[in-house]
Amino acid sequence: MSKYKEILFDPIFKNNPIALQILGICSALAVTTKLETAAVMSLAVLVVVAFSNLFVSLIRNHVPGSIRILVEMTIIASLVIIADQVIKAFLYDISKQLSVYVGLIITNCIVMGRAEAYALKNPPWESFLDGIGNGLGYTVILLAVGFIRELFGSGKLFGFTILPLTNDGGWYMGNGLFLLAPSAFFIIGIFIWVLRTFHPEQVEED
Repeated sequence: MSKYKEILFDPIFKNNPIALQILGICSALAVTTKLETAAVMSLAVLVVVAFSNLFVSLIRNHVPGSIRILVEMTIIASLVIIADQVIKAFLYDISKQLSVYVGLIITNCIVMGRAEAYALKNPPWESFLDGIGNGLGYTVILLAVGFIRELFGSGKLFGFTILPLTNDGGWYMGNGLFLLAPSAFFIIGIFIWVLRTFHPEQVEED
């Protein structure tokens, strides 16, 4: 049981795919101007990573090495297409805001990285948990970045006004910097600094 807990929870803080491995940065910049889009994107990535790990692990002993990457990409692409269609069917407005970024999950290094590094070498259940854990690690960072950017950029959370803007007769002057992509770099950089302060073993040697 402790082994399963370690597989599931280590990627959240100790081995976070964004904060430690610096993977999946592009989507962290693109979809975190609103907490709503960040949440949907996070859920899509979590589902794709978990199930791609599961399916790759199930067939790992039956796929020749020469076509391994091709098979993995086919599995990942199929899952991404399903996720994209589900979002379009049930969350059409959010789907329009996410634009092409759901489709670009196919190129997300986290998904292929876990399939190659973990699912090919471990049994299905452990691979599935590893996928969920890495998806949760990705989710934590995306939601935190989305929370900060939407709150301080537009004074809202999930579209609801939290800090009334001066344009609407309120007291808060929205900081447009938080709505620009570079702000996500600074926020993620601060998260990396905080995590490595509490986990000094993550600090890279000179």
